[in-house]
Amino acid sequence: VQLQASGGGLVQTGGSLNLSCVASGGTLSTRLVGWFRQVAGKERENVASYRWNTGDTNYLDSVKGRFTISVDNAQNTAYLQMNNVKPEDTAVYSCGVGKMYALRYSYWGQGTLVTVSS
Repeated sequence: VQLQASGGGLVQTGGSLNLSCVASGGTLSTRLVGWFRQVAGKERENVASYRWNTGDTNYLDSVKGRFTISVDNAQNTAYLQMNNVKPEDTAVYSCGVGKMYALRYSYWGQGTLVTVSS
């Protein structure tokens, strides 16, 4: 599975961005899907995840109520809607998916940079 994230850019504090992750070479409909972010010198964080089998979503505490993960199976694309962004949301964001029917991440895409200005 190949993943390509896009939609990053420069946004002011309080603004919004919608990140996209297009998958090819495999369907997202039966996979764990997640968004991650990483700042230089720090470990990668799992910002949001979506479980195909239950429809459950989970979020990092610091983004709850502001970010929303969704998956469009028809477009084979995952999204991360980011609202009310803060300077601490600045990072490289990437998507990850698991193997079919698995609950671990196995595939990763290149990231897209999100910069939030204060």
